[in-house]
Amino acid sequence: MAATSAFPLLMRIVSASVAASAKAAKVVRSVMKKGDLGIVEKGKNDLQTEADRAAQRCIMASLQKHFPKVVIIGGGGMQLDPNEKVDQDIESLKLDDVSLQRVCPENLTDVRDEDVVIWVDPLDGTAEYTQGLLDHVTVLIGIAVKGKAQAGVICQPYYNYQLNIEEKLGRVIWGVIGLGAFGFERNNPPEGKNIITTTRSHSNPIVTEAVEACQPTEVLRVGGAGHKVLLLIEGKANAYVFASPGCKKWDTCAPEAVLHAIGGTLTDMHGNQIMYHKGVEKRNLGGVLATPPPASSHQWYAQRIPQRVKDALPLNK
Repeated sequence: MAATSAFPLLMRIVSASVAASAKAAKVVRSVMKKGDLGIVEKGKNDLQTEADRAAQRCIMASLQKHFPKVVIIGGGGMQLDPNEKVDQDIESLKLDDVSLQRVCPENLTDVRDEDVVIWVDPLDGTAEYTQGLLDHVTVLIGIAVKGKAQAGVICQPYYNYQLNIEEKLGRVIWGVIGLGAFGFERNNPPEGKNIITTTRSHSNPIVTEAVEACQPTEVLRVGGAGHKVLLLIEGKANAYVFASPGCKKWDTCAPEAVLHAIGGTLTDMHGNQIMYHKGVEKRNLGGVLATPPPASSHQWYAQRIPQRVKDALPLNK
């Protein structure tokens, strides 16, 4: 294989992110096995565990080792302390060959370090992790170029955990806009149904009104933005509706990129694109509205969001 430096920067970052997410998944599972989750309550319905902290150190140290000039923002706005000691095993990350050798979309071949911001959520669905709802849990690494989500990794540490077979445990899904998404089987939502997925633990009257306005035949209340978008790309839901400023950029950057890579759409509730440049407001003030392809599906849901709901949500900055 050609020297790693011969590959476009974007594909090297994607490859490193695939490998880092798989390594972080092992960290997440290891903390769970030890039984001491080290739970810290940061706010109402806002928990952090030792798995969050250890997985974040793993991912950020690994990526920073390979890409020292790229901005990396972790969940909670965490930046890696350059003086903090990190295990050598974490730093010595072997890139994922399969994703590295995919052909980079032409418009992304000349991406430079200063164009990129990497958004890391080391444990999306922390509350569900502490409650044993392990299929809700994901590790998210989103790659933004000039403020727009362009590539992403969604790792499920506990995929297939019901089988109780170690070698089949976990999976990594990744995608690049213009290239496609990989690591899952795409299906269409059931005909004759309108299945909406929304928050499990952060609901309020505005969230409920937005969901009901979309005329659901079924509502899936689950944890984690990554999990909700997986329901869309696998054909288990028709839309993800969350009319609240409750999630952050590290929650949505990776899922948005993977969803867009298969032709889906993710915006705020106003229909505006969510931006991911370095200095952006970390909260998604305008909420989230996401749908699988075709684009007309997103338009259908957007038109049904009441103006009162939109007025209750600030515009993203």
